[in-house]
Amino acid sequence: MSRNAVFVPPPGARGYPLRTARGEFAVVDFPVADGVAVRGTVLMLPGFTGSKEDFTLLHEPLAARGYRTVAVDGRGQFESPGPEHDESAYAQRELALDVLAQAAALGTPVHLLGHSLGGQIARAAVLLDPAPFRSLTLMSSGPARISVSQQQRVRLLRNALAVLTMAEVWERIRAMGPPEEVGGPAPAAGDEEHLRRRWLGTRPAQLRAGGHQLCTEPDRVAELAAVPLPVHVLSGERDDTWPVPLLDDMAERLGARRTVIAGAEHSPNTDRPLPTAAALADFWDDHPGPGGPRDPSDIP
Repeated sequence: MSRNAVFVPPPGARGYPLRTARGEFAVVDFPVADGVAVRGTVLMLPGFTGSKEDFTLLHEPLAARGYRTVAVDGRGQFESPGPEHDESAYAQRELALDVLAQAAALGTPVHLLGHSLGGQIARAAVLLDPAPFRSLTLMSSGPARISVSQQQRVRLLRNALAVLTMAEVWERIRAMGPPEEVGGPAPAAGDEEHLRRRWLGTRPAQLRAGGHQLCTEPDRVAELAAVPLPVHVLSGERDDTWPVPLLDDMAERLGARRTVIAGAEHSPNTDRPLPTAAALADFWDDHPGPGGPRDPSDIP
């Protein structure tokens, strides 16, 4: 699950609706720093309860390394449209096809990065068609379903969403105690209203479907290992969603690069953005690889 986001974009960031063959998706697009050679483009997928703002602190350090970063709200997340109540619209295959359409709309091979649930959606996109991608980074995203303790939390949320409004669920969550006890660190001063606005902007069907995916995802590591694409498994040194030894084992099974960010937990992108950005850029520097966008309508 996603931790806190930073909602104020860095100077030079552009927010706009990315038009694709499968609709529009809200993005924050950050260019390469002036005077720096362009090394690639990165498409970033947020996790459960998250949004494109989860990657705000990565934009500037990655731009300094030559990477344009495009962070996206998936279908039904925050500022991207999606149906309120139709969970079938958020089936994993549908979201994976959205990712392929986003890559095609960017018009260049991309390094794909997914955080938590976003990592499993990214994996599904790569398994449908790896051609648009130069590499895949799974950030705090495990091989199969989430830990038992997190499954219990997700089921509580799904049950609440079945009978309460999004506003009512938000008030229940905030009343449960300090935010670090219900999925994230305490928000900085002034961030509470941004977090509330993001929550209310997210479609309840997207949360119910995403929660179901997290609790039932099968192990697809062997399938991914058969794809000829460089993979990076990055996490914090502690993670209550997928235990770190499980992530270690997944990386070994994939023959992937493994990075553990000291002092970080489930969201190294917000816990320790500078060492996280450095590790990401080091990996991408080593794998500039070929690739090209493909129309997702060609996928059977």
